Amino acid sequence: MNLKELYLNSEIKNNEQKHPVISFEIFPPKNDEDGERFKTLLGHLAILKKYNPAFISLTYGAGGTTQTNSLDMIKQIQNQIGFEVMPHFTCVCASRAKIKDYLIQIEALGIKSILALRGDIPEGVDSGDFDFHYANELVEFIKAETSLSIGVAGYPECHIDCENILVDLNNLKRKVDAGADAIFTQMVFDNDKFFRFLDLANSNGITVPIIPGILPVTSYSQMDRMLAMAKVVVPSKLRADLERYKENPDDIKKVGLDFATAQCQQLIDAEVSGLHFYTLNKSSAVGKVLDDLSIVKVVA
Repeated sequence: MNLKELYLNSEIKNNEQKHPVISFEIFPPKNDEDGERFKTLLGHLAILKKYNPAFISLTYGAGGTTQTNSLDMIKQIQNQIGFEVMPHFTCVCASRAKIKDYLIQIEALGIKSILALRGDIPEGVDSGDFDFHYANELVEFIKAETSLSIGVAGYPECHIDCENILVDLNNLKRKVDAGADAIFTQMVFDNDKFFRFLDLANSNGITVPIIPGILPVTSYSQMDRMLAMAKVVVPSKLRADLERYKENPDDIKKVGLDFATAQCQQLIDAEVSGLHFYTLNKSSAVGKVLDDLSIVKVVA
């Protein structure tokens, strides 16, 4: 699965409208010693299968605690659900030898694409000891050592560690020049910010597909947790509506899903080549949005 070709060839007409590529992001369940939470996750993926996603992205870090189980998770998702999997891969705290060994293992599983990230530097760790310091170095290494198609992260409202969007775009350009085939953005709620990011990226010589990250909000606390982790602005009307109904879970969910549906429709009308949904390991919210949009061929 070459990511650039996947998105550039996505212009399938559906009632005279381009059909965006759909993909979902999941993460390895925490505190899952008996594997029951992963079994539950597989159940949600089985439900999402009817929306015919191009692939599932699986988060983890090369230096993190979830790497040990990631290969088994990939195998089960492939074998039991039949999805293409795009693993996330971070380079902090990992040697070249360790990364090369892992790349060999995932290619042996038939993996065709990977999302290359720097990753968070652990507190108290001297980053000067790392073999890789930036994501563009990891992209360059993967490009040289494998035949994998490479995705990278983009930040429409600037990376949390970067001083301004123009510096961040220069960093993004380095990743693309190193061999990235597509860019997947951090969750974005304001489409105007996404469209501005597209324009700035294009003017900076970035021409690979840029795919917006969509998070359907289903709870007030969920929104607060997400916003604490990144530079993301919630549109004032959405924030006001969520504030108004924060004591009523059903109304909060309706507000969040209605907003996500309208947001996606605007992106589709603008002919984006794909939509990448942050599922938070659940199927109902994303499924409701896709049902309301009626943009995908549901598989029986």
